[in-house]
Amino acid sequence: MTEVLAFNTWSTTGITVEDPGLVNYITTQARFVPKTGARYAGNKFHKSKTFIVERLMNKLMVPGHRSKKHWRSSGHITGKATHVYNTVFEALKLVEGRTKKNPIEVFVKAVEHGAPREEILTIEYGGARYPKAVECSPQRRIDICLRYFVQGSYAKCFNTKKSLVDALADEIVNAYNLSPNSMAISKKNDVERQSDSAR
Repeated sequence: MTEVLAFNTWSTTGITVEDPGLVNYITTQARFVPKTGARYAGNKFHKSKTFIVERLMNKLMVPGHRSKKHWRSSGHITGKATHVYNTVFEALKLVEGRTKKNPIEVFVKAVEHGAPREEILTIEYGGARYPKAVECSPQRRIDICLRYFVQGSYAKCFNTKKSLVDALADEIVNAYNLSPNSMAISKKNDVERQSDSAR
């Protein structure tokens, strides 16, 4: 049986998820064309069965909001699947050149490193508000991590000479190396620090 390669370039066999909480939520099975077209959007938890790189591509098309306000828009946020496909492919080639490893494996490990384990909720009791630490569900951990990858990449390439491909590759490599230069790692550290103080 012929093996399906990610982007017809990289193998995904042997890539394992070491975080036991994320094993069932990060799918490393490659697809010929990583685009389901949202045909399973109505099924609960089905996005966890889609290829993890496709989930990154979907986030790149809709980066979302920051601080409940509309985030900067740019020419990259077009919703064109081919544009996003080429952006992710070029970024993964840069990751491969910098780490000398399989970029899909590096990306999966970066998601594991950047996924927050706890969050902060605000509880109002007697007119006063108190922060409370709560555990983050596995699927939400991945969603938050991918969102920070995308928003951190857009923030670094917006109104600068750096391209989105370079910024996305930097974000993935920094998260893989547990560097605070990654927005996902820095946000994770901040939230978990606040959770420790609120416990």
